[in-house]
Amino acid sequence: MFIRQLEYLVALAREKHFARAAEVCCVSQPALSAGIRHLEEELGVSIVQRGQRYMGLSPEGERILEWAKQAVAAWEGLRQEASSARAHLNGTLRLGAIPTTIPIVPFLTGPYRSAFPEMHQLVKSLSSEEIVRGLDNFDLDLGLTYLEDERLDGFRVWPLYRERYVLLAKDADSVGHRTEMNWADAAKLPLCLLTANMQNRRIITAAFRRAKAQPLVVIETDSVFALVSHVLCADVFSIVPHSMLSLLEMKRELTAIALVPELNRSIGLIALEHDPLPPIVAAAWLATQSLDLEARFAPMMSGVYQSIGVNT
Repeated sequence: MFIRQLEYLVALAREKHFARAAEVCCVSQPALSAGIRHLEEELGVSIVQRGQRYMGLSPEGERILEWAKQAVAAWEGLRQEASSARAHLNGTLRLGAIPTTIPIVPFLTGPYRSAFPEMHQLVKSLSSEEIVRGLDNFDLDLGLTYLEDERLDGFRVWPLYRERYVLLAKDADSVGHRTEMNWADAAKLPLCLLTANMQNRRIITAAFRRAKAQPLVVIETDSVFALVSHVLCADVFSIVPHSMLSLLEMKRELTAIALVPELNRSIGLIALEHDPLPPIVAAAWLATQSLDLEARFAPMMSGVYQSIGVNT
């Protein structure tokens, strides 16, 4: 029962609401409250600041929470180890991915499912900051993110591919059938880009700054799929990673052209540097090493783009 009480505490700290934490833990609110009270009795300290609603943890509770997260993560790893010993690895793999990589996540989750059909997968679209924090707090198992990040020192890292940026247009006529465009010219087009708080947008903004150009941003969104739909339906242009083009091959009316000078960033998988890794993380990590996403996406940048899906 002690591990279950720790799970209640971790859920309550994350949800900051007794009813929501109880729902996540699949128990009644009174049962969750009683479990945390029993934990306080066993440890002999007050963990939760109580009032008519959740008011946060006590200073002692904050310190205990860090140990609770590690204990819950270790227990999950132990449970997975027992599962793998039965030759049927199960459990939940929690993957955080930056928004621009969401379209290519199936290139990972598909092979994972083929190799481990009893494994459940939870994918969240998160910022790079949220991914690092989620791994540190044991809320995530793996992250798919930019690798040019000093915060990744001490993390286990596996490079997957270089994300290259292209201009996305509705058709070839709208860009004069050009095969490439510089950043200064792209800045003159009405653009739909991700919101300014997202790292992808900050990278693109820096590229325009280097070109001494002020982009004409007319629409902003926090969804990469909204970028595509606006290019299709709203007479605007966008700048997207070339890896997205693999998902857009069925959109024959879309056109993508190279931006020069080329802007690229390394994308890869990250995990906490634990030894041993939890079995479910180790299994996914090993499966990832057999993938060659760079080779899969590289052809998207070769040749002249006409309509996507009808490359010549």
